[in-house]
Amino acid sequence: MVELQGPRKVGNRAAAARFRRLTIGWIGRRARGEWAAHMHRKAKVGVIGCGKISSAYFEGCRMYDVLDVVACADLDAARAQAQAAKYGLRAVTVEELLHDPAIDIVVNLTVPQTHVAVNTAILEAGKHVHCEKPFALASSEGRQVLALGRRQRRLVGCAPDTFLGAGLQTCRKLIDEGAIGRPVAALAFMMCRGPEGWHPSPQFYYQKGGGPLFDMGPYYLTALINLFGPVVRVCGLAQRHFAERLITSHPFAGTKVTVDVPTHYTGALEFANGVGATLVMSFDTWPGPALPHIAVYGSEGTLEVPDPNFFDGTVRLFKPGVKEAQEVPLMHTAGRGRGTGVADLAYATLRRGRKHRASGALANHVVEIMEAFERSSTACRHVRIRSMCAQPAMLPAGLAPNALDE
Repeated sequence: MVELQGPRKVGNRAAAARFRRLTIGWIGRRARGEWAAHMHRKAKVGVIGCGKISSAYFEGCRMYDVLDVVACADLDAARAQAQAAKYGLRAVTVEELLHDPAIDIVVNLTVPQTHVAVNTAILEAGKHVHCEKPFALASSEGRQVLALGRRQRRLVGCAPDTFLGAGLQTCRKLIDEGAIGRPVAALAFMMCRGPEGWHPSPQFYYQKGGGPLFDMGPYYLTALINLFGPVVRVCGLAQRHFAERLITSHPFAGTKVTVDVPTHYTGALEFANGVGATLVMSFDTWPGPALPHIAVYGSEGTLEVPDPNFFDGTVRLFKPGVKEAQEVPLMHTAGRGRGTGVADLAYATLRRGRKHRASGALANHVVEIMEAFERSSTACRHVRIRSMCAQPAMLPAGLAPNALDE
């Protein structure tokens, strides 16, 4: 350790000032050097679950210099081997991946019913974890995972990370800078006929942990929390209009699925900042009149927000007295993809004090909100949200496509 000697005569102000400048400069150069050295080290990543979504993660993680995906595992060994061959990885068992000392972060892409158990195993193995949404099927179980992460001193992250894309970050910047004045209300719609016409294995969408709210709600709710901050109160109606669904996609075409979850949700959200939002999520509707994915109404204008299931999209601004909407150029880096949240978590593991944005606390806040829809519908009353989460920090504009920090 280098020992710095200060000026011997305290009364020598010029020497003392020069000493302070030299000391601060030396410490700053050393800190910058240590940070640069950290950032030259890649976080090694393993993936558990090699299903349909995994390709988006393997490809998206390649965008970021801070990530090095080295291994994958799946209960179906053939599926893991196929993805490993495609992306140049090692196919291993789940146990081998969890006990590999070289792996820093494990991405959990298993089915929703196993998210909590797999997250727990990852943390107990001493790894940081980033989980596909939803974080848990019950917020009480999610809180246990977060507590384990704190005890293990490991970070917990969760999808969706689409709010880190250029579309939603541009909307955040416009709102923060007052482009529509003070936000007062929002609308959010996700209405379709369900996944049985296109997904190769749609059965789990109609089991516990499925349905439109637990499947698509995290995208919309996370986007709204990114724009406004945490939710304090929910009033909801949860309905199931069809007891069975007929699969028309292959390989299960002609198979009927029993519906075990609500498939049409309508509700109102109150945010801590006073904004009120209406949310409709449905697997029970056919195409109809055009509705916005998300619209934000302010005291001085309206903002049309792009589809929160994607990273980019078109942003439109409506101002009083102007007939045509203004299409706003994206102010943040376009072209990001799945894996952005993993990279953001990796930065936080390498830089002390840096917060990651797609956090487990945010994701479990979303789970509690989704639970509240059914609780409210059953009890015929508003439901207070117990948890709080920080509004994620906005990304700096103009970053390189392979970076999330300046």
